Amino acid sequence: MAKENFNIVSLVNNDGCFDLQFRKDQRHDRTNSPTYYRWKAQFVVTAPKNDIKILEKIKREMDCGDISISKDQARFSVQKISDITETVVPFFKKNCLADKKKKDFGLWAKAVEIIQKNKGKPLTGWKKNELNSLIEIHKSSSKYKNKPRAPKWLDMAKTLSKTN
Repeated sequence: MAKENFNIVSLVNNDGCFDLQFRKDQRHDRTNSPTYYRWKAQFVVTAPKNDIKILEKIKREMDCGDISISKDQARFSVQKISDITETVVPFFKKNCLADKKKKDFGLWAKAVEIIQKNKGKPLTGWKKNELNSLIEIHKSSSKYKNKPRAPKWLDMAKTLSKTN
């Protein structure tokens, strides 16, 4: 068991990602295609398609998440906020990550707590300080990413946090 934990931690240190996004979703199946904005957290580990068995071990150990294959890459991801809160966060609080990944996880875990606390509420019902905290966490965590992407909808998140 301890060896399995070590493998997961070292894999995550190298190929794992604690992702926090502010997303825009559109419901095309509904009249006038309403637009929704939401915060989304996910935990991801990638590997070459040939190494999918490693990701299957992680999935068995964590007992949650999904595996997908795209081109030559396999991807394990946990997107359900309840699985993240009940499984992923406690696992990495117990099994320590290295330097940058540890700092990234710490910020992400705070964001997960806020998202879980507001699960099911529209963004307009969130506290202003919580929305602002997520924006700051999102900004702060980019320095711990290998390839940070420019945030698409963060200006909308800032606008929403001002109206609350």
